[in-house]
Amino acid sequence: MVKFISSTILLVVLAFSAWGCAKQEDQTVDLTVERSPKISIADTRPVEIAISPTLTSPSSPTPTTKVEIKRAYPYLEFQRTVSAEYPDFPDNRVYVALKEGKIMAFADDYEANETILVLDISDRVSDVGMEEGLLGLAFDPLHKENGYFYVFYTASGPRRSVLSRFTVPLDDPSKALSDSEKVILEIDQPAENHNGGQIAFGPDDYLYVGVGDGGGAGDRYGNGQDTSTLLGTILRIDVSTVNTTGAYAIPGDNPFVGTNKGRPEIWAYGMRNPWRFTFDSDTGDLWAGDVGQNRYEEIDLVLPGLNYGWNVMEGFHCYPDENQPCSQEGLEPPIAEYRILTTLGCSVIGGYVYRGNMIPHLYGKYIYGDFCSGRIWTLNNKATGEWSQDELVDTALRIVSFTEDRSGEIIVIAWIPGATKGEDSGLYRVIPGENP
Repeated sequence: MVKFISSTILLVVLAFSAWGCAKQEDQTVDLTVERSPKISIADTRPVEIAISPTLTSPSSPTPTTKVEIKRAYPYLEFQRTVSAEYPDFPDNRVYVALKEGKIMAFADDYEANETILVLDISDRVSDVGMEEGLLGLAFDPLHKENGYFYVFYTASGPRRSVLSRFTVPLDDPSKALSDSEKVILEIDQPAENHNGGQIAFGPDDYLYVGVGDGGGAGDRYGNGQDTSTLLGTILRIDVSTVNTTGAYAIPGDNPFVGTNKGRPEIWAYGMRNPWRFTFDSDTGDLWAGDVGQNRYEEIDLVLPGLNYGWNVMEGFHCYPDENQPCSQEGLEPPIAEYRILTTLGCSVIGGYVYRGNMIPHLYGKYIYGDFCSGRIWTLNNKATGEWSQDELVDTALRIVSFTEDRSGEIIVIAWIPGATKGEDSGLYRVIPGENP
């Protein structure tokens, strides 16, 4: 798809990621990105980023904020990694989910050079579409006692998203039982894109599930504003009841419980394709990156029952014509957005509020990135209540996701430069840079 921007007539070859950036269902996915020459993070860089009324203009990074991206496990490579977890287990392993339907594990050691296959469900995972596959992984809060973990994947015949639980034997936690699958939830999918796929346990021990709008350009199926469907939402369910009742339960304080306003599983709606969302380990706040259509990517602070606007809005702007007025009553604006340009990217990748110790000046800032450009930004809530936004580093990686290690340090999950379809991927640490 060719796009021309303003008077400079920039030719933008949009690179749509495998997780929500296929902006048109019928287009050929092109992972080629035209990159501007790198400049020092200490230099001034104009950034076309819109901000909420309480968000200050982006400032230029200074040498004291310099960070670097370093390969975390240089002797390991994987195929199309989409997620990684550092669960609180005695075995001190890292678990990675591969798009094809495998979960691998390895020692959390820089020198690690061996992996083990924990689970292979590639026989039941459909990853034909660029946005299909094994998309999410989460460990039960009581995993050390029950051996449970959860996955979110796409399947065919019919096309659907599947949330399932698997079990590892407590006497041999290195190998999950593929026949231990307990299907928790299935959601019919009208198209192969916008599947969401993030799953995570919140501080309340409930399971949160991100689901896209069902695909197609412009929410053609009308799911974003339809609370009678689970599509275009973040869900909140209680999976602790599965053994006793055979099904998940609905937390009593979910916003639509006891009303006729929507499905009781829904925590928030009006999402296009939330990729990814995480909880602030200090405050419990839920942050999400929601992938836009053709113009704007957004960052949301997700609160229960709120409507995040799609497809009435894309970011802060009316959709489909940002120059025409639309009713924004009852819609929750994002915290920040950025326009889809060659230099900024094409698909937001939600990140984490940093709570580690290695880089003190990042503490409390929300860190997120973009798949196509490899840029990473921060959002900071200042003492005045205003938000500021800075570019942290331009990595040249194809960023797929973020995770935290056991110390709260940020790990970037990325496809290695040159591997345009994720044939090789790796994990990278965000570390303090060497300042001049």
